[in-house]
Amino acid sequence: MKLLYTLKESQQQALSLRDGETIWYCVPVDLAFDNRARSPQVSYTDQTWIVVTEDRLMTLRGEEKTSEHLLADCEKIKCEHQVGCGIVTVFPREGLPECIARFSMRHIIRVAYAVRGAQTLVQAVQEGKKTQMVSRVESREYEKYCERCGRALPGTSKCMYCDGKSDILKKFMALCGEFIGRLVAISLLLVLLAGINMFNPMVQRYFIDNSLANGQGTMTDLWLFIILTFVLTVGGMICWIYRYWLCVKLGASLSMSLRAKLYYKIQVLSLSFINNRKPGELMNRVSRDTKQIRAFMQDVFGDMLSTLVTMVVSLVMMMIISWQMTLLSLVFVIAVIVITRLFWHHIHTIFHKQWLRADDLSSNLQDILSGMRIVKSFGKEERESARFTEKTRAYAAIQKKNETFWAVFYPILTFLLGVGTYIAVYFGGIQVLDGSMTVGQLVQFVTYSGYLFGPLSWMTHLPREMMLMLTSLNRIYDVLDEEPLLADKAESKAFPIEGAFTFEDVSFGYQTYEPVLEHISFDVKPGEMIGLVGASGTGKSTLINLIMRLYDVDQGKITLDGYDLRDVQMESLHSQIGVVLQETFLFSGTILANIRFAKQDATLEEVIMAARAANAHDFICKTPDGYNTYVGEHGYNLSGGERQRIAIARAILNNPRILILDEATSALDTESEFLIQQALNRLVKGRTTFAIAHRLSTLRDADRLVVIDKHGVAEIGTHNELLEKQGIYYGLVNAQLRMSSGEQ
Repeated sequence: MKLLYTLKESQQQALSLRDGETIWYCVPVDLAFDNRARSPQVSYTDQTWIVVTEDRLMTLRGEEKTSEHLLADCEKIKCEHQVGCGIVTVFPREGLPECIARFSMRHIIRVAYAVRGAQTLVQAVQEGKKTQMVSRVESREYEKYCERCGRALPGTSKCMYCDGKSDILKKFMALCGEFIGRLVAISLLLVLLAGINMFNPMVQRYFIDNSLANGQGTMTDLWLFIILTFVLTVGGMICWIYRYWLCVKLGASLSMSLRAKLYYKIQVLSLSFINNRKPGELMNRVSRDTKQIRAFMQDVFGDMLSTLVTMVVSLVMMMIISWQMTLLSLVFVIAVIVITRLFWHHIHTIFHKQWLRADDLSSNLQDILSGMRIVKSFGKEERESARFTEKTRAYAAIQKKNETFWAVFYPILTFLLGVGTYIAVYFGGIQVLDGSMTVGQLVQFVTYSGYLFGPLSWMTHLPREMMLMLTSLNRIYDVLDEEPLLADKAESKAFPIEGAFTFEDVSFGYQTYEPVLEHISFDVKPGEMIGLVGASGTGKSTLINLIMRLYDVDQGKITLDGYDLRDVQMESLHSQIGVVLQETFLFSGTILANIRFAKQDATLEEVIMAARAANAHDFICKTPDGYNTYVGEHGYNLSGGERQRIAIARAILNNPRILILDEATSALDTESEFLIQQALNRLVKGRTTFAIAHRLSTLRDADRLVVIDKHGVAEIGTHNELLEKQGIYYGLVNAQLRMSSGEQ
């Protein structure tokens, strides 16, 4: 995303830049204070700009500077999310806050980054640092709208209109290049099939003119004609069957390759990409869109190439027989091409909308099936059925609309193409009657015109099939072209982790304009147990996500054993982390497979040892099939405590150096909590542990407690130290004690 736009020389003069002063951030905004929209495409003289240098924050309206604030005089600069728009507010050290710019929410990411950069400079000035030593803020996100055309992006950073369909087709042809052998074989068969089709009318013409028309034919001529026709028909059928078989194999291989690439790419893309999309949308791209590619290669691709070859050769032969009749026949072909071109964009649009409706329908179905227990628990079956029915009706309505359009559009094109054949028969008949053309030539011409106009009639379906295929390709490459926000560098390191963490002025927000953590700084020694405490929504789980590097920090850095966490190889990091979450997720499969998920090559003895350490072995042995017991969808065949102990066994199995416990004992009965707490006490020994728990009593034995409040670290110390301090932690403990007393 662009944070430094280029200003005209006259605008730079209006800024009155001092010697050595440079522009760090410069972005346009699209709302004026009179509520009139300012598009990025409007004239520079009517555009509003936010400009940040190392010393000043300024706004421009065209070539006129409308505000100026010295960073040294600012307490804070803030980008705020309002109703339907956003504003940039400057909080001076003295005086009242001032709103200096307004913008629509489509540009909030761009402005938020520029404001974050300005705030970084303000902090540097407040701390007495030289602004020249401050690193420029880099954007890790993209705007939801294309900067060039202004259209909404399809859930990815690529614009299908500006990047062009040719780019998509080039990538697709590169993919087809992996199967060049099959493509060559298909092409040779198509040429052979076209040759057979072209030779058949020649045999008919010869037999009619030399055997039938003059009445001098013999039985030998008849048998020869029958045998040749039979051989050509059988040969063409064999070529067609073999060609279709190769197309089926090619389509299956292509779809399999795309499906594998898509699945892998979804795995490596960041959680932010996954969380911002509906499950049904991604499922459809992996399953339905790849299936559409297979269907196109199987049913359309081969016919398309053979049709093109047949049409070209037929046109040449028709021109040889009678170029005048051929030109008259082609008048309506041109009309069909023009009409198809006029409706091309409309066809693409209606099928793209149909795809979006299908995504919404699939996502709703997936949500309901996954949450069926909740639906039944609240007795909302009727409501959800009605909701799904409504979405089905919406999908059926747009599908009906599209098919109705095609039901009218296709017959019109077919009729126009049929007129060309009627013209050929009429003028050919006249020439036969006056003796300028033989009957065999007329039959040959009509046959070739059938080869030309018949495929043309079939090709009126092609725009629809092409649009379906291109839409699916666009959706597939939307994902394949997406760059992961988190990736290993060439110099990333893999090493045995000791577990020493340092948080240096860490700030992070899932949305740039809504920070969750700000200026987090503390150290963790190897083997130390850190309890994370705070009210809900203060950022405890977010801190855990940063430790596991599911997200990268926006500012500052986290070091692990002296290395920046962004320089540690991700596979090495994750292989040495054990995680036990509040909402335990088990895969559909056996208990053994779920425990082995952390270490696929683990022996049965290792699995049993991990299960014993997690206090899970005894209840597993009581199940009907022991470790081979099927746990059901999400493990719902087991109790909450049993699922949690299997999750602990999974975390233990790989002998991790870092342990993450996120509400591992919440919402459990007393006996299950006791067994799990026993297992956890054994598990944390010798490992760097980060534990979140709302039941503060479970964190008494932590080496230190970090209290998170108002997006930052409020208190750090042991349980007793924080109680003596009588701060936030003291208040939380007393609140829980009062609640427990009230319950008793």
